Amino acid sequence: MSGIRLVLASASPARRRVLIEAGITPIIQVSQVDEEAMTAELEPIRPADLALELARAKALDVAAHFIGHDDTLVIGCDSVFDLDGIAYGKPLTAAVAIERIRGMSGRAGSLHTGHWAILGEHSTGRTTTTELTFAELSDTEIAGYVATGEPLNVAGSFTLDGRSAPFIRSISGDPSNVIGISMPTLRDLVGDLGLSWPDLWTST
Repeated sequence: MSGIRLVLASASPARRRVLIEAGITPIIQVSQVDEEAMTAELEPIRPADLALELARAKALDVAAHFIGHDDTLVIGCDSVFDLDGIAYGKPLTAAVAIERIRGMSGRAGSLHTGHWAILGEHSTGRTTTTELTFAELSDTEIAGYVATGEPLNVAGSFTLDGRSAPFIRSISGDPSNVIGISMPTLRDLVGDLGLSWPDLWTST
């Protein structure tokens, strides 16, 4: 099969950039899923499971607009940072970001990204986890970073491809997963749906 359109159910510029760099130009259609309300509804739930359920909900919401389009692959993603078994999504406010980053300083945690793929009547999903170790940050570094606004709308209050990159000492696992969409995982899902990875290179 060729000429598959990939629709990304996310407003994340980082996810879009990763896809474009992999030779795929996605159509962006943001889901209307209320992440905070759904998270509250699902609690208590393991952080990795939460990431997958949010990704599934986003993909289903957007796929409803493409019923009957068998040439359209809808991808939903959601990332959750796991520290001591507690799920951390987007902090949204500076005060919350400062508190979280202080708690992460000098410690290790897990970034779970849920992926859900829908093609016609078929769907599949999985969660990918990458382990990260953070440097010890000074109060000046934390305040300066939060003042940039970057951590407010990203899971866990950090990004691997932005201003917080120097604060990440090491990672174990897929780097693209930390940015928000695991390329190896997406390839696996594409295969599960009967597609070949090069099918997506013709997406427009």
